[in-house]
Amino acid sequence: MKKDKVFYLKIALFFLVLLLLGLGTASYMVKTQLDEKYVALATEYSEYKASTTATLEVKESTINELASNLDLTQEELQDREEKLRDEKERNDAFEDQVEDLASSVGDLDKLVNTDKELLQKYSKVYFLNEHYTPEGLKQIDDEWKYTEDKDLELHSKVMPFFEDMVEDAKDDDVDLWVVSAFRSFGQQASLKGAYVTTYGSGANIFSADQGYSEHQLGTTIDFTTSGIGGGLSSFGNTEAYEWLTENAHKYGFVLSYPEDNAYYEYEPWHWRFVGVDLAKALNKDDAHFYDWEQRKIDSYLISVFD
Repeated sequence: MKKDKVFYLKIALFFLVLLLLGLGTASYMVKTQLDEKYVALATEYSEYKASTTATLEVKESTINELASNLDLTQEELQDREEKLRDEKERNDAFEDQVEDLASSVGDLDKLVNTDKELLQKYSKVYFLNEHYTPEGLKQIDDEWKYTEDKDLELHSKVMPFFEDMVEDAKDDDVDLWVVSAFRSFGQQASLKGAYVTTYGSGANIFSADQGYSEHQLGTTIDFTTSGIGGGLSSFGNTEAYEWLTENAHKYGFVLSYPEDNAYYEYEPWHWRFVGVDLAKALNKDDAHFYDWEQRKIDSYLISVFD
């Protein structure tokens, strides 16, 4: 009995030893596997860290390069903007020069094609030859003639200004009728001859010799009005004359021979077209056409029909 206990005890001890050996082997294997995984993870981490560090370094380098390029791009952009602004200023200056040149050429062409005789002083000063005729003449409408069946012509470019003036006067209940307008060299010679026959040398006080009459330009009108029977001498005492005195310059007309002028007797009925700019300048200066020097008057020739 005692031997059986010893036997079983040995067997139990044997299995215990086997169990311990198995547990040790298993523990060793687990430890070995853990060590291997640790080493693998450590290696993988190290490689990942190295890779990540390299990537970050590349990205940081790229970012630095981009930042540097951005600074350079901003400088280039500012430089280009400055160059563009300078170029635009040069283009604008060039465009202004071209416009000035075009304007000068246009003004020169306009001046070349404008009749130089239109603003000359004719009254015993400047002479128009017998061949001179305005570039275009147009019949005055019967409504504005004192005698409807009489042929009365006016410079075609003056006509719009004239019609605006007499129509506006009519709107103000003022009658303005034409008794004389364009007269040729020959017509003026005949008229002056008739006056000389009647008045002798006294005709020179109120009538121009042929070639010295403003009427030959086709820009000058003798007016009459209602209440004076178509006459001229009393025109200065009429409402029509007062209206012209206050308004004619707005349409480019001026009184050629005011009181105390150096050429002819006072002619309140005699109005000459000189252009709106010159007429307004004379009115502003409280001056008359023959008061100014010819050079000053000539500066308005380019705008005579504006």
